[in-house]
Amino acid sequence: MFNTLKIRLFAALLTISFLSGCGVLAVGGVVAGATIAADRRTPAVQAIDKGIELEADNALAKRFGDDAHINVTSFNQKVLLTGEVKDTDIKNQAGAYVKAMKNVRSVFNELVIGPNSSYTARANDTYLESKIKTQMIFTEKLPSNSMAIVAEGTSIYLMGILTQNEADLAKKIASNTNGVKDVYAYFDIISEAEKIRLEKQGKADESQPNSAPNQ
Repeated sequence: MFNTLKIRLFAALLTISFLSGCGVLAVGGVVAGATIAADRRTPAVQAIDKGIELEADNALAKRFGDDAHINVTSFNQKVLLTGEVKDTDIKNQAGAYVKAMKNVRSVFNELVIGPNSSYTARANDTYLESKIKTQMIFTEKLPSNSMAIVAEGTSIYLMGILTQNEADLAKKIASNTNGVKDVYAYFDIISEAEKIRLEKQGKADESQPNSAPNQ
């Protein structure tokens, strides 16, 4: 129990440090590798996800410039697009571009038509994400490091590899957070047996089927 608490405390401090630009922290001898180890994706898939995000971010920013503000989030090779675009054509082009990328399993295009959000609005989104992330870190039996949390205004988008019970708990926490109106989940749902296998082997099953989003 004590070791679990240390890891959760470290993860919370690490989240805050990333958001504040303070760098990496170490608590009680726990290092950054603990965060990676708790992720149900394999290290290879984690690297693929980061590569997808970097490539798509750069390509879409170069292609659309000030006509769009697009956030790319990849988890287990499923890609979520959020933000704002000038018109429907740009939304469709962005979705098609990412869908055609190597290693992308599926794309959830949640881009909205409208002016780019202000820096104040984006700062509020970051704060809301960090608030929900911190609540999940300190919730027992919820693998917060196997999830991605994206805030856009009053909407929250959740991605991850969870059991149905974990997914229900994550959605409940997000829904009960002040400032949140809608919660959308794009989870890969796994069985309890698969959860045990992942905890023993530290590996995610890369063949998990896509699950339909639900609100």
